Amino acid sequence: MYIVDLNCDMGESFGAYRMGRDEEILDYITSANIACGFHAGDPSTMRKTVRLALEKNVGIGVHPGLQDLAGFGRRNMDISPQEAYDLVVYQIGALYGFVKSEGGKLQHVKPHGALFNMAAKDAALSEAIAEAIYKVDPELVLFGLAGGELVKAGKKIGLRSASEVFSDRTYQEDGSLTSRREENALIKDHEVAVNQVIRMVKEGKVKSVQGGDVSIKANTICIHGDGPSALDFAKYISKALTEADITIAKIGGFLT
Repeated sequence: MYIVDLNCDMGESFGAYRMGRDEEILDYITSANIACGFHAGDPSTMRKTVRLALEKNVGIGVHPGLQDLAGFGRRNMDISPQEAYDLVVYQIGALYGFVKSEGGKLQHVKPHGALFNMAAKDAALSEAIAEAIYKVDPELVLFGLAGGELVKAGKKIGLRSASEVFSDRTYQEDGSLTSRREENALIKDHEVAVNQVIRMVKEGKVKSVQGGDVSIKANTICIHGDGPSALDFAKYISKALTEADITIAKIGGFLT
């Protein structure tokens, strides 16, 4: 039996800027990663997104990012492990307030963008992030790049740690994601993206852009909610996984 979580980044509108079709996409996913105001989002958007997720019984996760609205948190910053610890604790606290006030419970934490990718390769940064999560709530699930340092750090400190794979991104031979600065970073063909996911789930392998297979573990699958075809893809992958005999469920319910 194959079982995976399907997650999506959400709550990324702020001020007068509107991004994504969160309310509709929530019908097709099991976990939502909600921005907390650093790379995107604002208090009103956080509250609205939390309410929607609770209404649709979707697991709620903190999506802490670097303090970089202009770069959408996708530009590397030279931060120390202590700074990483502080910004993660801060953003968990921000979303926790909204979740608690709405009668819900936090499920997971998934660092965003550059912070996520930096942590995948930096053990000290990963350990600081894992420690921040553990000290706030050791019951939270940590999402990290499959095979990366963040998953290792989470397991080391005692967090349930989910290996995350990406449906619409290409992979390098070391298991890292191809930089968004490269033309071949994104997979735009829905069928190609879904076939990659099914292989990662069932065979534990993904083909790198260099041509060789990379071993990979898939507990949760990320789809992105900010593209023009995001809703169509959410519908497509949800249906395709079910037809491939892959069960989709909230990570908190099955990850040990």
